[in-house]
Amino acid sequence: MALPDSRNRVPAHTKEAINRRIDRQMRYRLEYYARHPQEIDERLRQLDREWDVERALEANAASVGLIGLLLALLRGRRYLLLPLAVCGFLLQHALQGWCPPLAIFRRLGLRTRDEISVERQALKILRGDFKEAGPDMGADQAATLAHR
Repeated sequence: MALPDSRNRVPAHTKEAINRRIDRQMRYRLEYYARHPQEIDERLRQLDREWDVERALEANAASVGLIGLLLALLRGRRYLLLPLAVCGFLLQHALQGWCPPLAIFRRLGLRTRDEISVERQALKILRGDFKEAGPDMGADQAATLAHR
């Protein structure tokens, strides 16, 4: 069994319509910041604080697992099924790049670290941080250059 590469495993297990929506939303934001370059620095600070889908999945799993353990201590052993399921989901995600909560998180618009990084790079290109990009570069050109 070949394991999917870490970089593309989440988008590969996300419905294409959701991947397109996430990409389209990023391009809309880039178009906005191309017209409002004075706001790019604030957007970059926001991106530094944005949780990627992996972090959200880990925090969710840890929370549900701890709640299950607490309930097992207070209410009975049957609640051990909760952390058991969470551990199974995490293992499935580590091996396959997919688990049931992932679909929910992606529908909510949570992005991978790479997707966030592409927006960050495109914003820096729009801001003029790189010599290869001219100051009049558009949002689509910046997004394409950042995808490289």
